[in-house]
Amino acid sequence: FLQVLNEKKLQEVDSLWKEFETPEKANKIVKLKHFEKFQDTTEALAASTALVEGKLSKNLKKILKKIVAKDAHEQLAVADAKLGGVIKEKLNLSCIHSPMVTELMRGIRSQIEGLITGLPSREMAAMCLGLAHSLSRYKLKFSPDKVDTMIIQAISLLDDLDKELNNYIMRCREWYGWHFPELGKIVTDNLTYCKCVRKVGDRSNFASSDVSDILPEEIEEDVKAAAEISMGTEVSEEDINNIIHLCDQVIEISEYRTQLYDYLKNRMMAIAPNLTVMVGELVGARLIAHAGSLLNLAKHPASTVQLLGAEKALFRALKTKRDTPKFGLIYHASLVGQSNTKNKGKISRMLAAKTALTIRYDALGENTSAEMGAENRLKVETRLRLLEERGIRRISGTGKALAKTDKYQNKSEIKVFDPSGDSTLPVVSKKRKIQEVDEPDTETAVKAKKFKAAMKEGTAVEDGEPVKKKKKKKDKEKQAEEEEVLSEELPTSPVIELCCPATRVALLFHDALFMATFVCLQNTEKKKKKKKKVKNEGED
Repeated sequence: FLQVLNEKKLQEVDSLWKEFETPEKANKIVKLKHFEKFQDTTEALAASTALVEGKLSKNLKKILKKIVAKDAHEQLAVADAKLGGVIKEKLNLSCIHSPMVTELMRGIRSQIEGLITGLPSREMAAMCLGLAHSLSRYKLKFSPDKVDTMIIQAISLLDDLDKELNNYIMRCREWYGWHFPELGKIVTDNLTYCKCVRKVGDRSNFASSDVSDILPEEIEEDVKAAAEISMGTEVSEEDINNIIHLCDQVIEISEYRTQLYDYLKNRMMAIAPNLTVMVGELVGARLIAHAGSLLNLAKHPASTVQLLGAEKALFRALKTKRDTPKFGLIYHASLVGQSNTKNKGKISRMLAAKTALTIRYDALGENTSAEMGAENRLKVETRLRLLEERGIRRISGTGKALAKTDKYQNKSEIKVFDPSGDSTLPVVSKKRKIQEVDEPDTETAVKAKKFKAAMKEGTAVEDGEPVKKKKKKKDKEKQAEEEEVLSEELPTSPVIELCCPATRVALLFHDALFMATFVCLQNTEKKKKKKKKVKNEGED
C-alpha cells in the first residue's frame, strides 16, 4: 500500500508522468506504507486471479481491515472500478477510480523497484516472469491433458505404420509365395498368414505341425492338403530364416499399431470427446492434424470443415468452372458411409455443421462430457433415416404426418404425322376443267392489251397498268431513231394467241424485254457508225 504525499500535483494528469521520471521524484509523490509478500507462487496466482476477475481475496480483505480501517476518512485509489465497488460494498470504504488514478498506477509500476527497497532487480524479474506464466496458463485454461500435439503426432505415426505394414506384408507374401503359393489364397488375413509362416517355416512341416491355435480346423485341413501337392519351388533354410525374420517384424509392428490406436483413442476422448462421438477417433484426429491444432480447427466454419482434405479438388473445380467437391476427410466418417450415394452430400453437409459445433464446444468449453456430441449424432442419424425412407415431413403443423403427394399417372399421346407440311407448293388438282380453258379471263385480256399498247408507246408497266415517265429533253436525232425502232410492229405469234391469259402475259413480257435489248444494240451500232463518219471527215 502506498500513500500519496502531494495531492496537488496529481491534478495535472497530462504532466503527471514527469513526476515519475526518476525514483527520487517518485518518492516525493508517494510513500510506501505497508508491504506483505506471498508465501509461494500458488498464493500469488490465487490473489492475481481474484484481482483479474474483480473479486476480493481473503488476504487482501484482512489487510484492508487492519491498515486502511485506521484511515477510513481517506479515499482508496483502485485501478479496477469493479474491484472498488466490491470493496465499498463489503468494507464500506470510499474508493476512487479516474484517469488520474490510471496515470498514477502507471507511474508507480515504472518506478516500483525504487519505491520498494530490499528487492534485487533479478529476483523481481524472476518473480514477475513466473507469475506471468502462471497467470497466462490460468487464463488459457492450460492443462497437460489438453495437449493436441500428441494427437497430431500419433495419427501421423499411425498412417506411417499402415504404409510400412502394407509394404512388409506384400513383400512377405510375394517372397514366401515362391515356396508355397497356395497358402496365400487359403489364408486371406495378413497377420494370420505371417503367424503361420513363422510357426511352420517350410511347407513340408505343415503335415506334422499343429496350427489349430492360429487357424480354424477346416482351413487347417485345406492348408495341409495343399502343402502335399504344392507347385512351389524348393528354397534353402537360410531363405526360410529371412522370411521368418520378416514375419516377426510384421507381427511386432501390428502389435505396436494396436497399442498406438488405443492410446490415440484415449487421448481423443480426453481432448475432444464430442468430436470423437460425432465422427470417430481417426477422422477427428486427422481433422485436428490437418488444421494444426484443435483451436485452429474451432476457428473454421462448417463449410471449411466439410471440405478439409479436398483443397486441390476444390481449387481445380473453381479453375475449370465445374462442380465443387462435397466432402473431404469427413467422407470417412461412419455416418457418411452408411448413407447411399444420392444422400452423401446432404449428410456430409449436416454432419459438418454439427461437427463444427462440437469442435468449438471441446476447444472453448469447460465441460468435458460427451452429451452434446451424442445429441447431435442422434439428430444426424434421424435425418439420415428420414432421407433413406424418403419421408419428407411438413414444416408447418404437427410435423408428424407425412406430406401428401399426388399419384403420378403417365398420360401418353400418340401424334400422327401430317404429310401436308412436306411440300410448300399449293395443292392443285391435276385434271383441269374444260371450262377454264374455254372461258378467257376478261381482266387478264385487258391487261395484255394495255401492256401491248404501252410497249408500242415505250412507257413502263407496273401491275398491268402503264406508268407515265417524266419527259426529258433529248436530241432530235435520238428521238427520230427511237421513233423508227418503235414504229416497227411486234410480230404476233399464233402460239401466243392459243395460250391461256396468264401464259400470254408472260410471253408478251418476254417479247418486250427482247425488243428492249434489241433497241439498245441498234443504238450502240448507230453510235459506232457516226464515230467512223466523224473520223473520216476529219481525215479528209
